[in-house]
This record gives sequence, C-alpha cells and structure tokens, in this order.
Amino acid sequence: MGVVTKRSSMTFFSDPNSHYSHRVRIVLAEKGVTVDVVDVEPDNPPAELADLNPYNAVPTLVDRDLVLYEPNIMMEYLDERFPHPPLLPVYPVARANSRLMIHRIQKDWCALVDQIVAQPTGKASDAARKELKESLLATGPLFAEMPFFLSEEFTIVDCCIAPILWRLPALGIDLSDKDKQAKPLLKYMESIFSREGFKASLSDLEEDIRS
Repeated sequence: MGVVTKRSSMTFFSDPNSHYSHRVRIVLAEKGVTVDVVDVEPDNPPAELADLNPYNAVPTLVDRDLVLYEPNIMMEYLDERFPHPPLLPVYPVARANSRLMIHRIQKDWCALVDQIVAQPTGKASDAARKELKESLLATGPLFAEMPFFLSEEFTIVDCCIAPILWRLPALGIDLSDKDKQAKPLLKYMESIFSREGFKASLSDLEEDIRS
C-alpha cells in the first residue's frame, strides 16, 4: 500500500493481519501520505524495530526523528500533521465525543476481536463471537442515521470500525442481508469498503479475507 504524493515520506512498520495496523493504514491512505509500509511478522520482527520501539512491536510509525507506537496516537498525529482532509471534528465537544466513541469501540469490540484472534476455537471464542455479533447488530440503527458512523463526514471513528467489519468473515461472524437488523450495517460496510482510501489501505493478507 502506498499513495504517491508530494508530502514527506515516513515509514510504517505494520502487521498485515492486524486491525490495529489497518486502522492507521486507512488514515495514511485517506490522507494520501507517501509512506514506506514494512510488513512485519509479529513473532519475527526486524532487528531495527527493537531500536525504535521499546516494546519491539507493531504498529510503529517513524516520521524523521519521531517514533510512535500506539495506533490511536498515530492516527491523531497524522490528522494534525496532514490536516486535509480532516478526520477529527473541529469543535472540542465533538472531538471529545469521537475520542470517547473510539474508547468504547476499544472496550466493547476490539477486546472481543482480540480474544477470538488469540484463541479461535473453544467456548470462550464462541461466546466472544456471539457477543460481538449481537453488539454490532444492536448498534445497527446508529449506522443508518448518517452517511458515516454518527457523522456526515468520514472520520477516525470509521477508521477504527472498518477493519473490524472487514474481518468478520475471518472471525467466523456472518451478517445476513435477510436479517433486518443487519441491513444498516451491511449498507455502511458497502459504502466504506468502496472508498478508494480503504481499498488502498488493504494488505495482501487482508485482500484475501474477502477474495
């Protein structure tokens, strides 16, 4: 993934299969940032990563002398570093609500995704799949209110949600278009997945999920 522009170059150490890395790649693509994406196997990181990141983990973003290794901080940094198009609201109250929503996604959905990925089989993962699917469907009406998630514009919140929704087949979660509750969610997914920025953000592994 890489979108050629006249902006300055940076390096992004990315797990091509991680939804946390994916959310940052979406921001990079939406911003049109020239970036050198280095795919990393989490169990076999390159030697240089340990010199950059005290946790020797991905994702890690390097911009000149700056090294960031927390995905949400990376996204906000990129939004401030490359302000167009903006991915966070201008007004403080709206910004705070966006950050709170990202926190809720982290607590309510990402934790379940991580549990399923860590242990794909067994009662615990089956319970996590059920809880994640039910939570997504219960949130369905919110996806129908505006073109994007609780917003007229594409935002960082969408960047956090989209990688989870893209991975649903790999997580063993099926949303049927025959289910009335799922229709707003499926419509949202169709819209998000058709964006040029989203398509450009996909790693080869992520493309294979739905191929």
